[in-house]
Amino acid sequence: MQAHALVYPMFAMVLLTASTLARLFVSRLGSVRAGAVNPRFFQIYQGGAEPEASAKLARHFVNLFEAPTLFYVACLAALATEQSGTGLVALAWLYVAVRCVHTFIHTGSNVLNARIAAYFSSWFVLLALWIRVVVGAAER
Repeated sequence: MQAHALVYPMFAMVLLTASTLARLFVSRLGSVRAGAVNPRFFQIYQGGAEPEASAKLARHFVNLFEAPTLFYVACLAALATEQSGTGLVALAWLYVAVRCVHTFIHTGSNVLNARIAAYFSSWFVLLALWIRVVVGAAER
């Protein structure tokens, strides 16, 4: 398997992030139209409270710029060191899958135990991905 195959799971993460942003925009627009929040609230995020539905999406959108940045860096490090292989790409796709599950839980039912399990599962996969990248770099 060629190293450039890592571009696809990275793009999938970008799509996950973009879809969360789109859902956030629609949710905020809906809450403004329904009169649940004054549009001025979004100027400096003061003078009220954001409705729960859009607040969950906003928090999750921020979350997609935290740990996933380490995913992108791991993939880029693998590309830079010309690493490839089914195991590496499988770990990248597994990370994306677990992050999709986390997104589904966090922005949906938000059941805390399930969300925590998905979140820490993504960290275990991310650590495995990094270990694979570091070992692969050391072997070169």
